[in-house]
Amino acid sequence: MSVAPSIAIPSPQRRGACPTLEAPMQTGDGLLARLRLADGQLSPTQLGAIAKLAALHGNGQVEITARGNLQVRGLTPASTAPFAAAVRASATIEQGLVVETPPLAGDDPTELSDPRGLAAAIRALAAPLDGRLGPKVTVVVDGMGQITRAGLKADIGLTAIAPGRWTLTIAGQPQAEFDAADAPAAALAVLHQLAERGLAARATDLIEGTALSAQTSSATIGQFKVTMGSATGIALPFGASDSAALIALAARASQMGVTELRLAPHHALLAINAPAEFVREATALGFITDPADPRTRISACIGSAGCASGHIPARAIAEKLAAFLPAGGDLHVSGCAKGCAHPRRAALTLVGQPDGYGLVINGTAGDTPESVLRADQLESALGPSGQGRR
Repeated sequence: MSVAPSIAIPSPQRRGACPTLEAPMQTGDGLLARLRLADGQLSPTQLGAIAKLAALHGNGQVEITARGNLQVRGLTPASTAPFAAAVRASATIEQGLVVETPPLAGDDPTELSDPRGLAAAIRALAAPLDGRLGPKVTVVVDGMGQITRAGLKADIGLTAIAPGRWTLTIAGQPQAEFDAADAPAAALAVLHQLAERGLAARATDLIEGTALSAQTSSATIGQFKVTMGSATGIALPFGASDSAALIALAARASQMGVTELRLAPHHALLAINAPAEFVREATALGFITDPADPRTRISACIGSAGCASGHIPARAIAEKLAAFLPAGGDLHVSGCAKGCAHPRRAALTLVGQPDGYGLVINGTAGDTPESVLRADQLESALGPSGQGRR
């Protein structure tokens, strides 16, 4: 499919971030609120404040998603409004079309092109389509630097291939190349086609035989060079942390002179110009600071600790099994057969069942388990003799 050239391009209309939160979603442990922070940036003080609000109005569980969004769990119908008001008072929240750029966009000396201007132009042009596009429609504009979003699912992608030159993809399928001046209109043409199809439309509806699929993208843990100094990436184990640990992390960061944090893909936070001691403090608090940490190769949903469908406390089990994961192997611990945390295949998948743990080898949580294990059999199943055993 090519981008339809007959669609009229609306005149740019600037808009500010709307100070509201996304509609909370009901889960097994209450309401879940996703916070789209402006540009994915916040100060340690703001992080600490949000963590405190999560404990005050929710159950204290805070998550960073695979895309780098912040989520707070366990809200109630009565606590949602005061939580939202308090968050609005402490941080700027975005609403409308999701247009994502890498967390180091504009500050990454290795990126081919700065994607921020292009992203802003798309947001402005798409403003008249507010309310006509589905809430999950996503545009990714990637300058291709040290940390990219190119491997994440997107309805529309604009990827830098040279300074000022971009490739347009629809549902991951390359379509055409554009100069920076023409790329926003090309993206808008696709958005108009989606809007015409209704709120349920996704890019896969425009190209037959495709599906939005995620690929491997760049790591976010470790040290990165940026124009203003450095960025230190740490990750939340399995994408989650309790408020106490985040409050302590934010306090340590402030004490060490860190003034800026950035949310990043793969459940990560980037601390700008953090001293080496920050890594030691984050490690002591239980965060992932080493790219070789086996927890980076484990996907786990909240399971029975916060999902009505979950049969097992998936994250607690994943934490216990991390030390037994074979080098190079990956593990998916799923509370049920839906496999929300990792829809793709994994070398080993443990699926919660009413009678135990289903073991799937080189498959997904929805596949038929090859065996059902008891709790005392889990560690041996991950060992060299257990991995791949049929």
